[in-house]
Amino acid sequence: MVLSLGLILLCQLVGEAIAHGTGLAVPGPVIGLVLCVLLLLVRDRFSRRMPVELTDGTFEQTGRGILSHLSLLFIPAGVGVIQRFDVLAGNALAIVAALVVSTVLSLAVTAWVFSIVAGRAE
Repeated sequence: MVLSLGLILLCQLVGEAIAHGTGLAVPGPVIGLVLCVLLLLVRDRFSRRMPVELTDGTFEQTGRGILSHLSLLFIPAGVGVIQRFDVLAGNALAIVAALVVSTVLSLAVTAWVFSIVAGRAE
């Protein structure tokens, strides 16, 4: 389990390093997630050469354990939002407008794509 957790955190660290080092507009954890998926693909292809902890289901069990406590990972973000409530209050109109516009736009695009896929597009 320690190796699995270390690999998950290493993927995120390398993702952060790539994001900061290259200046990509992609968050480091997203790059780390892609690296983790690539690690799993390599593991499945070369399973005989991998450590036992990667092939006996421990890696997946560690991931499920992290996901089962995912709500705890939002606490620091929530505290950060509350600490900067003055900034939120100062930009409340812009935030509400962005939320409304993005929601309406998302619904419209979803309906449009559905009508195309369903074959009812004009």
